[in-house]
Amino acid sequence: MGTAPSVERITPRSEDYSRWYTDVILHARLADYSPVKGCMVIRPNGYALWENMQRILDGMFKETGHVNAYFPLFIPESFMKKEAEHVEGFAPECAVVTHGGGEKLEEPLYVRPTSETIIWSMYKKWIMSYRDLPILINQWCNVVRWEKRTRLFLRTTEFLWQEGHTAHATAEEAEAEARQMLEIYRKFVEDYLAIPVITGLKTESEKFAGAIRTYSIEAMMQDKKALQAGTSHYLGENFARAFDVKFQDKDGQVKYVHATSWGVSTRLIGALVMTHGDDNGLILPPRIAPLQLVIVPIWKETNRDVVLPFSVQVYQQLKGRFTVRLDDREQYKPGYKFAEWEIQGVPLRIEIGPRDVNNQQVTLVRRDTREKIPCPVDQAVEKVEQLLEVVQKDLFLRALEMRRNNTFRIDDYTEFKEIMEKRGGFVEAHWCGSEECEARVKEETKATIRNIPFDRQPEKGRCIVCGQPSEGRVVFARAY
Repeated sequence: MGTAPSVERITPRSEDYSRWYTDVILHARLADYSPVKGCMVIRPNGYALWENMQRILDGMFKETGHVNAYFPLFIPESFMKKEAEHVEGFAPECAVVTHGGGEKLEEPLYVRPTSETIIWSMYKKWIMSYRDLPILINQWCNVVRWEKRTRLFLRTTEFLWQEGHTAHATAEEAEAEARQMLEIYRKFVEDYLAIPVITGLKTESEKFAGAIRTYSIEAMMQDKKALQAGTSHYLGENFARAFDVKFQDKDGQVKYVHATSWGVSTRLIGALVMTHGDDNGLILPPRIAPLQLVIVPIWKETNRDVVLPFSVQVYQQLKGRFTVRLDDREQYKPGYKFAEWEIQGVPLRIEIGPRDVNNQQVTLVRRDTREKIPCPVDQAVEKVEQLLEVVQKDLFLRALEMRRNNTFRIDDYTEFKEIMEKRGGFVEAHWCGSEECEARVKEETKATIRNIPFDRQPEKGRCIVCGQPSEGRVVFARAY
């Protein structure tokens, strides 16, 4: 098991937020650095989180009529070059295989950075008529993007994700699909991960390579930076034209197919760490936590035979309803166990000592507030159920409050620059719509337009950069 975990080993957030983030991931055993530069090993604790995310999202996809498939890891170079804007967007990040089986390949193969091209080459074979539409396919897989600067979960050379690729008869259908999938992401991230997000439209310069429109959900991390937590793209006819995917409609006319793609990745685990964690480690929302409860019996040799059977009885009472573990390891003291489970972010700890046995009660300890709550043993199931819901809700509200306290409506560019430099956070400011003003802000402040929120209010104003008329505010922030 190694040395005992200690909260002193986690760098405080106030001292070095970046180091804190890495410390939490390593000490909570979510992931580790691999021998391959830029890649990581996802450890069982991290993978269990990803499995929960997969299971919940997969159910949400299937409820809306989507099915899973699998496409090859390798993409012929000629496919990548068919959609010019797409290949230009991804070229610097691509890994290319030139040799196989000891021989030079006739055509280089790209290790997929995303799968639009290979999937649309197949859709050409499968789509002939309006009767073949829509196609609603998702795949769970890995992708490779050759990143220069990497960070565990947030940006690695290889990462896990899901990518949906759908084909539709009309622009309206495809647009509705792209918006529907963004709403699924919003619901998942807010309801399960307890992370509040802003949904909206990406600007032209920030959209996905090859898309007509890109929609995103944007979250604020504790260091006031934004994290793009999911994207959904309306691709128009771009990929259909590149791969000549046409269909005959009900009137016998031949038309190009309309496309969408959408995805979230293991960076959501990084979002969980940075939204909810504290200086003692990870804090997991109960609905996504692989382990919701841990029971820690506290005994001495003289009362072991009283405390342990009582703890087993409580465990049996709870195990059908929650994910729970009885930590009856004898080689570690309770203090060690408390620190270990705190680092790993288990939402509730149940402490049972001799006094609890005498009083026929258990002591519940919340990971988020560290509050201790005595509870009669015969009410444990109901109390735990209630507390887990309270923790879930409180984590969301705490993150929302943090975002509200660090969101500023600014009309002066000097003040804008000061906030970005000294405070960070989200700035709601007017923008005229020009790429020049957007590029200037990025160059001078490192802030980008995260998105144009769906719920923004129409408001006449002046662009914060050039003073030209503006129809409403957009969200600026520095981002991961």
